[in-house]
Amino acid sequence: MPDSSILDIHNDVAEHLKKLRHCISSVYRGDAKGVNLLVTAFIAGGHALIEDIPGVGKTTIGRALAAAIGGNFQRLQCTPDLMPADITGLSIYDERERSFTFHPGPIFCDILLADELNRTPPRTQSALLEAMSEGQVTVDGKSRKLSPIFFCVATQNPVDHVGTYMLPDSQRDRFILRFPLGYPERDREFDLLKSDGAEQDIQAINQHMPLEAAKQLRQAVRDVHINDDVRNYLMDIIHATRNDRGLSIGASPRAALGLQRACQAAALVDSRNFVTPADLQRLAVPALAHRVTSRSGNNTEHIIRGIIEQVPAPR
Repeated sequence: MPDSSILDIHNDVAEHLKKLRHCISSVYRGDAKGVNLLVTAFIAGGHALIEDIPGVGKTTIGRALAAAIGGNFQRLQCTPDLMPADITGLSIYDERERSFTFHPGPIFCDILLADELNRTPPRTQSALLEAMSEGQVTVDGKSRKLSPIFFCVATQNPVDHVGTYMLPDSQRDRFILRFPLGYPERDREFDLLKSDGAEQDIQAINQHMPLEAAKQLRQAVRDVHINDDVRNYLMDIIHATRNDRGLSIGASPRAALGLQRACQAAALVDSRNFVTPADLQRLAVPALAHRVTSRSGNNTEHIIRGIIEQVPAPR
């Protein structure tokens, strides 16, 4: 049974989560599923990769999250000529001081939107790897810490668009969730047209979650209970990806940990202090499909869905 102390933590953060989702939804007019997945990735301490066509609100949803927590937001427009130093920053020699002064790049923020990440070459993409996995960057041989709640929301256009690069496996593996946003429902899009876009709504956002509360929320996620039956079910899913004939590379132990943490966060978002098999079934595709490699161009999302249908769930 879940520890009763977890309930106390959950009750303390439930209102924060409710207000956070409401705040983002008041600006982003798309499906609530996208809002929930973004919040799930944020409080899980991971990073989110949003894959969709231009113009569906990828930038808006990232800005809304930053405004809701009162965090420092930076937008990085990825282009083919973007260099690693344009992300991390660089040291410039100061003639007056006769020394090098470090000028931090846009990665030194709370919420980073890396827009159209797959339009920049793999060498530049790799500049994000250390930041996303270790919360720091190394410039000129010196490690520099990032914000304790650093969160990267990367967007990418579908890979068949002109001028895009396939994200390398190591880059995709740093994202805890990948998901599309899709088109908004008609009435929500009508509201967007009436307000002439979301810019005024973003400017009007009041901070709903102090940065300190965001840190506590991430700690609360780790305390969400997951029993051995559910954890064994998770392992059955992971091992099924490694044995599936349609996949050349299955899910790694890091992917298993990411799925577990995402499920804990999703349970908290849903006002629960324990993980259920339904959480695994719901998050398996956004948590695993981008972290496995298919044979002969098979659709990894379809393969993961097939595995979920075949692997028996605990009762």
